[in-house]
Amino acid sequence: MIEFLVNWAANVPAFAVPFALAALGLIVTEKSGVLSLGAEGYLLMGALAGAGASIVIGDHALVAFAAGALAAAALSLVFALMAVTLRVNQVVAGLVMVFLAQGLTGLIGTQQGWTNRPIAGLDRIPLGPLADFPVLGPILFRQDMLVYLTLPIFFGVAYLLSRTMVGLRLRAVGDAPEAADAAGTSVAVYRYGAIVAGAAIVGLAGAYLSVGVAKMWVEGMSGGRGWIAVALVIFSRWQPWRALAGAVLFGGIEALIPRIAAVGLQVPQYFMLMTPYVATLAVMVYANLNKSTERRFDEPRGLGQPYLREERR
Repeated sequence: MIEFLVNWAANVPAFAVPFALAALGLIVTEKSGVLSLGAEGYLLMGALAGAGASIVIGDHALVAFAAGALAAAALSLVFALMAVTLRVNQVVAGLVMVFLAQGLTGLIGTQQGWTNRPIAGLDRIPLGPLADFPVLGPILFRQDMLVYLTLPIFFGVAYLLSRTMVGLRLRAVGDAPEAADAAGTSVAVYRYGAIVAGAAIVGLAGAYLSVGVAKMWVEGMSGGRGWIAVALVIFSRWQPWRALAGAVLFGGIEALIPRIAAVGLQVPQYFMLMTPYVATLAVMVYANLNKSTERRFDEPRGLGQPYLREERR
């Protein structure tokens, strides 16, 4: 039993990282007041670009991660154009990005012959003698590079949002775009920047899916994780550290599925596959029942509302 729990816990971080980074990217975007529902599409673009970079250039993890982030950021410019410049309904624009990415990644992956093609991917990095400690060694000190980098990424983004002038202006754009504009802050520039930066973080999560977890590109491999990330943002009240905690919860659920199959427990396959989505529903219900009476969570007041300077009153 102890061995089962240790093996399960040791795999939780790798399953949690895609949820954590995807939710963090959405938080960055939505702090600017832009509702982002395109995480599923950005994950797919990042996964395809990461796997493609590994196949074409070679197994260089940093190059693969950079390719995934850049591909998702490039795709997000289409969303930024629709949502910020053309003021298309942000829900519709986000859904369009998901469908566009699904078709585009399927087409490119098939034409280039990348589908189901194995890559070396990431190896776990044992941290010296610490990795040999009983119980804690495999869980904390025998993970891959991006697992170790996730905490610094969260620290950096949380600090940027809460302790810097850029973060203050970004939050002002999301809460009161009229006031931010009157104070000399360009709402469009900050929203464009938040959309691109947030999509790059989600694309990094996608690259990790193909390079670090699956070690290959499979069409539709995001598997609904982008939609779970949307729920995590609401559950976390747009706070990065809460999102990380929620990602660990979902990572634990996903990591449990293969472990149960490995020990031979007779649990219906489809029941196990639906557990992350049942947990998502539970999270949404919990979030709805714990609304603040003064303000609905820490939701940016301008979330989902297009802004045009000429309409400022």
